[in-house]
Amino acid sequence: MSDQQPSDQPFDEPSGAGTPRRFLFLDASARTDGNSARLARLAAESSLPARAEQRWLRLDDHPLPVFRDLRHDGDGHYPEPVGHERTLLDATLAATDLVLVAPLYWYTLPTSAKLYLDHWSGWLRVPGLDFRARMDGATLWGVTALSGSDEKAEPLIGTLRLTAEYMRMRWGGVLLGNGTRPGDVLRDERALIAAKSFFAG
Repeated sequence: MSDQQPSDQPFDEPSGAGTPRRFLFLDASARTDGNSARLARLAAESSLPARAEQRWLRLDDHPLPVFRDLRHDGDGHYPEPVGHERTLLDATLAATDLVLVAPLYWYTLPTSAKLYLDHWSGWLRVPGLDFRARMDGATLWGVTALSGSDEKAEPLIGTLRLTAEYMRMRWGGVLLGNGTRPGDVLRDERALIAAKSFFAG
């Protein structure tokens, strides 16, 4: 897989020391090729570390079931994920760097991104999975487009930052861009400049 060509194919198996970082981009937009995705692709083209692998998945293409709270049912364990949930779990665990590409919807994450994170609560309780331990040390990033001032994104940023903290993940930060109509973000000069070094930080 080319370093610069986004792919929806699984990552190669790790090959030991010197294995390149593996970036999983999860596009949570309700619109194909929206402003957040365009900004994320620009950042990937400009600032991914040398030899880094990329995998891109749209959450709408991998719909998850409604999350059910089973913590107080029986032994509180969750079954092994199957179907789209298994695909997303495996992709998440294979990544050294997880990038939520999530436009600001009502001041926070889109529904598909929030549902994906809700399923983490279940993955924490799948016997033998050791989800939290396996996520320890991975890096969580965000890329979001919004319309208006940056402070409107504070709830979204807080959600991701606190998620990283709880999971003992590194926090990479959020790349913000401004735009409403498709392509608007490519006229946000401040965002374009930040994108060129975002993943190098």
